[in-house]
Amino acid sequence: MRVSKRASGALAVGAAFALIASGCSSGDSGDGGDAGASKDGAIVIDGTQPENPLVPANTTETGGGKIIDWLFTGLVEYPNNGGAPQNALAESIDTTDSKVFKIKIKPNTKFHDGTTVKAENFVKAWNWAAYGPSGAQNASFFADIQGFNDVYTEDPDGPDGPQKAPEPKAKEMSGLKVVDDTTFEVTLAAPTAVFPTKLGYSAFMPLPDSFFSDPAAFGKKPIGNGPVKFVSWQDDVDIKLTRFDDYNLRDKMKIKDVTVKIYQDDTAAYNDLLAGNLDFQQQIPVSATAGDKWKSDLGDRAIASTTPVTGIIAFPIYDKRFQNPKLRRAISLSINRQEITDKIFFGNRKPADSWANPLTPGAEPGNCTACKFDPTEAKKLLQEAGGFTGKLTLSYNADASHKEWMEAVAQQIKTNLGIDAQAVGVPTFAVFRQNINAHKMTGAYRAGWQQDYPDVENWINPLYVTGGSSNDGLYSNPQVDALAKQASGAASIDESHKLFAQAVKLIDQDVPSMPIYFGGQQSGHSEKIKKMELSNVGEIDITSVEL
Repeated sequence: MRVSKRASGALAVGAAFALIASGCSSGDSGDGGDAGASKDGAIVIDGTQPENPLVPANTTETGGGKIIDWLFTGLVEYPNNGGAPQNALAESIDTTDSKVFKIKIKPNTKFHDGTTVKAENFVKAWNWAAYGPSGAQNASFFADIQGFNDVYTEDPDGPDGPQKAPEPKAKEMSGLKVVDDTTFEVTLAAPTAVFPTKLGYSAFMPLPDSFFSDPAAFGKKPIGNGPVKFVSWQDDVDIKLTRFDDYNLRDKMKIKDVTVKIYQDDTAAYNDLLAGNLDFQQQIPVSATAGDKWKSDLGDRAIASTTPVTGIIAFPIYDKRFQNPKLRRAISLSINRQEITDKIFFGNRKPADSWANPLTPGAEPGNCTACKFDPTEAKKLLQEAGGFTGKLTLSYNADASHKEWMEAVAQQIKTNLGIDAQAVGVPTFAVFRQNINAHKMTGAYRAGWQQDYPDVENWINPLYVTGGSSNDGLYSNPQVDALAKQASGAASIDESHKLFAQAVKLIDQDVPSMPIYFGGQQSGHSEKIKKMELSNVGEIDITSVEL
């Protein structure tokens, strides 16, 4: 649930779309480097333990995602200011029908092991990710490509059932063809106008030849092609990165070393920031935003931004207790989102009223009728659903500022519906996500979403289509699937967005999850940093940092 990255040349495709999120910068706003800026300095930034080894197509959460965003450079990238996608490693992406794409990559770029990035490194990586037995969580992102259904099969009775998925018919998608060292061709199952926009997401990154001999070992010592290379990873302590001096694209590092310090408590991280032991914290703890204390603490080192992120609480629909949509709607209608954003977040976030963040192209504001606060209707629906027996747990990862708002949601459900609701913290994000992916959740759980690429498709297909990469609650509606498939294969963006809007109306009736708030981000940096920018999703752009 994340996004890339940096800015480069213009995207060589007819249609590209602007994201309206605000990129931010701080410090000196002059162009270019400064003679006094350090070229070999180091910074320490905050992070969380990645859920999985660092393989692009198997990373769906932000802890590992931002590391991958820095280690790899893809075909396309998303500018920090929220503008239209632009070419990165792609020299050109040409199509006449939005079905067959000829992609030419820039020659003589290198992986961190010194090997040259070739067209086949994309084709082999995409085939590996899409091949069902590889077990890549992001496999569904390749569903647009012709032949995907021949390489990807699913368990007939779900991931926890007794039967295994049938062996795929093929190991490679028929829609991928290497033309020469710098050119490959992609044939989609149907014309798909949004396809080039998606190519900046990390699932589409190239992989070096060494990956395929031992993917598991690679994930602990990844070899990318981005501006920084991997040095070391000590679980629950830190991940160290250093500048890749042979990187020859525009966004080269201005400093040398980056340490991602893994915290189990965001207040400890904030204290380190104030003490000068941490150089960047992406999200200041909620407690520090009361009365704008963080602004007083940090002065001009405080950065406020708006990002395409939504705070969500999801249901484990695989649990029989949560399979009645009237129950799910009742719980959602019992939550006063305005009160939570006012009292818990001190007005720094907005109550969610739509299924896709409104900063996203194609997203329609106000289409979440289940997001309204209506305790009377909630009680009526709860009664119609047969009530709820036992304790309703609402789980969250306790290593970030989620305790206050999750407890507030639990109290509202208890007060307005009489359900014994309780917020329960899981110590670390990595363990929390492992439980979610294993489908072991016995109650509702925090499940925020940070978009991967700027189109409403990214808020529907991964989250609400059967088998979607982040459809963790196993929600399934054949009508939603059919509309989403039509929308994804639409030849025009306008037609795609209209079809997704129809799918959203069905999702809104089913209430598979509960959007709670739209993200407003409060970040801070140390006095050591002279100049920096945030990416379009609020991550630090490490290539922009000057000391």
